[in-house]
Amino acid sequence: MKSLNEDIKTGQWKPVYLLCGEEAYLKKQYKDRITKAILPEGDTVNYAYYEGKGINPGELIDLAETMPFFAERRLIVVENSGFFKNASPELAEYIKTMPETACFLFVEQEVDKRGKMYKAVKSKGRITEMGRQDEKTLLYWLASQVKREGRQIKESTAKYLLAKTGTDMENLEKELEKLFSYTMGQTEITVEDVEEICTSQVTNQIFVMVEAVAEKKQKKALELYYDLLSLKEPPMRILYLLTRQFRLLLQVKDLLEKGQTKAQIASTAGIHPFVAGKYMQQCKSFSKKELRSIMEEAAETEHMVKTGRLSDRMSVELFIVKYSSV
Repeated sequence: MKSLNEDIKTGQWKPVYLLCGEEAYLKKQYKDRITKAILPEGDTVNYAYYEGKGINPGELIDLAETMPFFAERRLIVVENSGFFKNASPELAEYIKTMPETACFLFVEQEVDKRGKMYKAVKSKGRITEMGRQDEKTLLYWLASQVKREGRQIKESTAKYLLAKTGTDMENLEKELEKLFSYTMGQTEITVEDVEEICTSQVTNQIFVMVEAVAEKKQKKALELYYDLLSLKEPPMRILYLLTRQFRLLLQVKDLLEKGQTKAQIASTAGIHPFVAGKYMQQCKSFSKKELRSIMEEAAETEHMVKTGRLSDRMSVELFIVKYSSV
């Protein structure tokens, strides 16, 4: 992102930009920053926005060929078009020779780096991948957001917030807004404030449930299960998420035994580094044999529900009871 920030600062623009990756919050922030930096506020004449599949490449090209009205360039923002998954040869070819009076800003989640569009943008413009941020970056970002509001937050509290609400920055921003409103008049945001007002992600509750199972805290595990049911989570989805968690624990345990680092485990397992660290701790509570047995039991439970031998709610309850018993 360093080169992109430099472009925004100096105003030395490339003809085409691609913002891609999983972190929607960062893509939105940079899309807005680029738009404000290129066009004067209120300039709607030289701005065009397209979203979704089915966009006509010819229409984009015609627009790029139209001279801007009393401005240096025309900005054309294209979001979630699918052009970088299903190649658009016509547009890819045009990008190579497009005029300096136009600027394309593509915002996509998935891209094919072997495709013509990706290669065309790479050769002519700038590509910035915005993936999930690591714990250190998120903690720094949280601290800056809190400071901007004139508040304080301890690092341990910030870590607790991440553990409770997840690492998606868009969701974190919403939870911070709730915290700022709830703690109006306070100097410091505390763990108690986070616990009181912030919403636990379902995946976090599943993680805590597995932790309770590992520690043989049956009452706590069942309370978490009933909480999820009260939130209208279907029992079979809860079982699916539990099974997924145990499968990840087995994978992480295997990778740990192979000597992989947290960063390597996160990359191999396709999970956030912060989450990988939590799994690395949790998997120590189980042997490989136990984890395999649990997954086999989960498959059997699902089969019993599908064949009508057990109700979905009861089957998952029995599953939790079995593995949280002392």
